[in-house]
Parts: sequence; C-alpha cells; structure tokens
Amino acid sequence: MGRQWLHAKRAIVNLKKGQVVQKLVKEITVAAKLGGGDIEANARLYAAVEKAKKASVTRDVIQRAIAKGSGTGGDGAALEHVVYEGYAPHKVAVIVEVMTDNHNRSAGEIRLLFKKGVMGGAGSNKFLFEHVGIVEAHHPDPKSDLEAAAIEAGANEFEPLGHAQNDDIPEGHAAARFLTDRTAVHGAATWLKQNGWSVITAELGYIAKMYPELDETQRAEVGEFLQALEDHDDVQRVWAAVK
Repeated sequence: MGRQWLHAKRAIVNLKKGQVVQKLVKEITVAAKLGGGDIEANARLYAAVEKAKKASVTRDVIQRAIAKGSGTGGDGAALEHVVYEGYAPHKVAVIVEVMTDNHNRSAGEIRLLFKKGVMGGAGSNKFLFEHVGIVEAHHPDPKSDLEAAAIEAGANEFEPLGHAQNDDIPEGHAAARFLTDRTAVHGAATWLKQNGWSVITAELGYIAKMYPELDETQRAEVGEFLQALEDHDDVQRVWAAVK
C-alpha cells in the first residue's frame, strides 16, 4: 500500500480542520446576529473572533461573517437556532445546540444520530441542567486569585481550569470557568479583559446539575456518541452530564 495511509490521514486532518473553520465562521455569524457586530460590545463575538484568529481564519473571512450576521453586508444571516434534548448511551442527559439554514434537514439528521446511540434517544431533560452564563479565561500570573476575580467580575461560581481541560489555555497560566447569571456574561467578560485576563469563551450554556457514575467502557461509549454529534456540520455546542 506504500504511503497511501499517510495521504488518507492527511485528508482526514484537512477535513477536520475545514469543519472547525466552518463552525468558527458560523459562530461569528451567529454571535454578530445575536449581539451586534461591535466586537468590544459583544463578548461572545470577541471570543469567537479570537478563536478564529488562532485557527488562522483570515481577516476577510472574519469580517464577512460579522457583516453577514449583523446585516451590514447586505446578506442577512438566515440561520435558525434550534435546541435538541436527548440522552446519550447509559442515560447521560445531552443538550445539542444547532445553527442551521434548513431546520427540517438538521432535525432529521440529529434524530438519526440519537437513534443510533446505544441506549440513547430523544427526551425532555432541560430540568437536569442550569441555563447560565459561561466565561472561560486565563491570566499569565499563575498565582492570580480566582475567587477574588470571580467576585469582582460578578460571577456566581468559578471552577479552576488547566491546559489539559482546554488547550486554548497556555501552560502555567491561571485559568477558570466563571458561571454568571445569563444577563451578566458581557459584564463579567469585560471586567476580566480589562484586568489582564484573556477571554476564550463567553456565552450562554447548560451546566448539568448531577452526573451519572460511569465506568471506563461506558465513558468511552458516551464519548463516541458525543463526538458523532460534535462532527455534524450544523452542531455548534453539545452539553452533556458527563465530566
């Protein structure tokens, strides 16, 4: 077979990179649609643009996505935000956020993915999650007081993070996930930016209230199912009751 396997591997890597870029551009469009095209006044847009820059998305592509989302480019975004509820294998609750220009197509494909999930399926489960604001950020000083930062930023809770949990966090930096009221996301992100923090996520999301106990085999099965959801082009976020 020679080096055909290497070419196949490169093709897969390039496909994955293309999917990542597509989702980043769509996230920029949606963020601009929901909160306006001013990066400094839209925390979610700011975080999305920073991620896109790190992924080497060109400035022109970023600007076109912002213009499309904000409606300033003469081509308003015809994207619909849809939330699906269901269960991964082993009854792990899952919420899937989709951004689509074809609701019927996406609905059928997402339902099929849930149907394929062993012991999974659709079903109402939002009561198992808290709908909150989420801001993730890091600071170059590893001794930064996370609790003090949370209080000053107006967060209700915080959870320390590290590079192993999010590779956008540089090694040796202090980092945390700050949970806020849904109306306080922008204020928290703004305070953090103004005080030396680099914001990598600023959005509304779902945090599970409880997590089922899973062994390694079960965790792997859940992970495979969640990855299949993540790989769908229209899926923007997957929230699951699994650590």
